[in-house]
Amino acid sequence: MLLLVASLLPQGAAATKIDLLRTACVTSLPDGTTPQDIAAAPYACGDRADTRQHEWIWLRLDHKLLNGLAPGWHLLVDQTRFDKISVLVVDRHSTRRSTWSAGELGENWAAGGLLSFPVASAGSDTRALYLGFRKLDTLSLMRKVVAVSPDTAFRDDARWLILMGLFTGALLSALLYNAVIHAGQRYAFQRWYLLWLTAALAYGLTWTNMAAFVFPWLVGPTAVRLDFTLVGLMVAAGNMFFFAVIERGMLPRPLVVAGRSLALAGAVLGPLAAADMLLPPIITDRLLNYAIAATGVTVALSCWIAVRRGSRVVWFYMVGWGPVICVFLARLARNLGFAPQNDFVDMATFAALAFEGLILSLAIADRFRMLRQELELSRQRREIVQAEANALRTAARTDFLTGLANRAAFKDEAEELIFAGTPFTLFLIDVDYLKHTNDRVGHAGGDILLREIARLLSTGVAQVPGAQVARIGGDEFVILCPGGEACETVLARAIAGMQGAPWHFMGEERTISLSVGSARYPEDATTLDLLYQNADLALYNAKRLGRMRYYRYDPLQRALRDLQVEFSNDAHRALERGEFALHMQPIVTLSSGAVCGYEALLRWDHPEYGMITPERFGDVLVAERIGLLIQERVLDLALAWIRRHGPSIGTLSVNFTAAQLVGRRAADRVLERLRYHDVSPSLLCIEVTEGVMLDRGADSILANLRTLHEAGIAIALDDFGTGYASLVHLRQMPVDRIKIDRSFIASIDEREGGTLAIVRAIIGMGRGLGKVVVAEGIETEAQAHRLRLLGCHVGQGYYYARPAPDPVPQQRALAAMACPTIKIAAVEA
Repeated sequence: MLLLVASLLPQGAAATKIDLLRTACVTSLPDGTTPQDIAAAPYACGDRADTRQHEWIWLRLDHKLLNGLAPGWHLLVDQTRFDKISVLVVDRHSTRRSTWSAGELGENWAAGGLLSFPVASAGSDTRALYLGFRKLDTLSLMRKVVAVSPDTAFRDDARWLILMGLFTGALLSALLYNAVIHAGQRYAFQRWYLLWLTAALAYGLTWTNMAAFVFPWLVGPTAVRLDFTLVGLMVAAGNMFFFAVIERGMLPRPLVVAGRSLALAGAVLGPLAAADMLLPPIITDRLLNYAIAATGVTVALSCWIAVRRGSRVVWFYMVGWGPVICVFLARLARNLGFAPQNDFVDMATFAALAFEGLILSLAIADRFRMLRQELELSRQRREIVQAEANALRTAARTDFLTGLANRAAFKDEAEELIFAGTPFTLFLIDVDYLKHTNDRVGHAGGDILLREIARLLSTGVAQVPGAQVARIGGDEFVILCPGGEACETVLARAIAGMQGAPWHFMGEERTISLSVGSARYPEDATTLDLLYQNADLALYNAKRLGRMRYYRYDPLQRALRDLQVEFSNDAHRALERGEFALHMQPIVTLSSGAVCGYEALLRWDHPEYGMITPERFGDVLVAERIGLLIQERVLDLALAWIRRHGPSIGTLSVNFTAAQLVGRRAADRVLERLRYHDVSPSLLCIEVTEGVMLDRGADSILANLRTLHEAGIAIALDDFGTGYASLVHLRQMPVDRIKIDRSFIASIDEREGGTLAIVRAIIGMGRGLGKVVVAEGIETEAQAHRLRLLGCHVGQGYYYARPAPDPVPQQRALAAMACPTIKIAAVEA
């Protein structure tokens, strides 16, 4: 494939390559000979024997073969070892002799392990051509003396550059991969392979003269001597790698010892063969080749034995070395004259070495896999039980999302503190609006929020020695804070500093809101369950007060909770005894003061506590079953009251909970009750808070509200302005009326910290959206006057009337006249 890429390069029309070595005649001459002496000397043709009679060996090359070459052709000579090289060219006009010492060839190299000498005259003008070497080691090893046209020289250089670029990339990739893999536990076979890769890469770059791009002096005899050293090193490293990578016990020990001894011989004979100035080059070269041949025989025998014994690794080795062996056989055939001289064999050599480097990398990867299996099996009996136990224990005590301790770990730590009698504070933390976050940005965004909170809490507890944080539920975190109240104060301040902290997701910035409750051991409780309940009561109070705040447990909360539990137990009997009733509060037109509707407010005539409002028993309405039964009773009472008094009362507003509106048949049940009581839908207004619309079943609730709205029932949004996203959802909700919360009305006339601007904005927005604006909790004429000036439509409060079981007839008459065409939606006052 590499040669195919190279062959795609442009071919010159006059591409020519002439083999001059095959017809060369040889003679030996002393130093100081003139061109005339060189031309007149007797040459032995057809015999390249190196007699070594004199310092110089001259080749007379057949100039008649050069006739087709244009001016600027190149004489390419195989690199070998010598002191000097000389080129003598005789043409029609002149005789030119150029001589270079071994260290002066920095500009006379060509890709492919050749020396290049350009000749200015055309081949047809050449009358004689001589090539001389001073102290040539041996002529028998020279493989190439050719004349090439400039186009051919360029094409050959390009082929070599492409090939060596791929060769270098392949070996560098293998080298870097094996340099970093398992760097902490380097095995012997890996170290030998890294040495082999390094030697093979250096050999390829040196032999082909590619190294001359960086080291111009590394050509000619210097490159040849380095090549001998690198060949010996490659033989040694490759041999040692083979006997190290084969599975232990696969080969007979004597064979392994013989292979390693031959590797040592290759490492020694390589530098000896390079030392031609000290030792006879013919002898050292032959000894190196003998060592290489013996190594090949030893490795071949070892492969055969390893295959028979079922080795897996040996197959990688054989696949990698197969192409290399074939290429070296082809080179031997060429050198012995059985095959013609060409560059294909030399180029294939480096392609095969690159292939071998990659295959042996696979062998190493496979060997590492096998070693890991062996290590795992050796450790399995003594470690598997412990490892699995540790993993299970960690998983059982760790929250998978945040990495914090989980509920089980929190319980164990808290009980240890109680067992030791260590005072501590239990902080219970709830993430506000997590469901809203999941709805807005998806659960991935919610997970990021939880991880960010876990990070902030972990940073906060670091300020208190011994404090620990855990995630015990979807949006619940808990902190155990040992120590006195001073430690509790430090941690409370740290948590307060997290309120409103920014967090980012998908390029948007949001803020963190936490509701926090705490209780202290042993002051607030002496058992973990009761301590947790008390902290939960404090958390509930923090949420009730508006979220994003911290609340410390107060024993009064326990009394109130116990009372609510009592109310919950009494609720079933209250339904049976008919203790629940409705009180009606008028809703008036502010411009005239005329009544235009009522709001139905639930009251409980308790046999022990008397008439109580939902503020005291409201948690009963949260209980899933009993709360729904109470709300259904409320709806029936309201519809019965409408049927009794007819259209003269205007519109009656009734508060609905999420339980009444969730589910596919919720809207149908309300419409069925209207038909049962024979009440027009236009006489009913359903009041819901924003919390109801954004409940866990928000999609179902909104769908049912739209169905009821289309049937003619008015929809009112209660407590507007106190929610966190009223403005975001207002346009999506089927709302006819928005109701300003009583807390804003109470402060409307205060100069410092007053709510006039807020009320003005709500009224302006409501009118702009075409909604009827209702003001709750009007208690003074000044408030009513201010609201009239601001353009508020209607209102209700003690200033006009307190809720009563049944309003006076005069009020009903006014209701009939006040706003006969206005459809009013109201919420609980």
